[in-house]
Amino acid sequence: MAHRQRTPAESDPSRDRADKTCASCGRRIEWRAKWANNWDSVKYCSTACRAHGVTATDLRLEASIAALLSARATDATICPSEAAKAVGGEAWSDLMEPARRAARRMVARGELQITQGGAVVDPSTAKGPIRLRRVR
Repeated sequence: MAHRQRTPAESDPSRDRADKTCASCGRRIEWRAKWANNWDSVKYCSTACRAHGVTATDLRLEASIAALLSARATDATICPSEAAKAVGGEAWSDLMEPARRAARRMVARGELQITQGGAVVDPSTAKGPIRLRRVR
């Protein structure tokens, strides 16, 4: 008995799904079969992100990043640690990951770009030191 062959368009599970980014961490959300019936309502990539959400500190970090970039030359970059220091003071190191999360959310909205070595990188997969700049 012969089986029906699927065309490439039929076999692509992502054909009906738009790309999504997590509302909390700003990373790309990978489609999962368990979300097939409610993909449009998925906002978070994980239970941890759902629990964390977006806090007032996260919003202050976003505002700090925007303010730091607007105070610099058009082609200047900043390090996320500068925003963490502006918001956290002495305890700035605890805000490094939240600052990176804030930057990824801003990238998802099209407000800035994340670079490494002067080249724009995917915020979902960037590891190591990053710089933030306005969209060019």
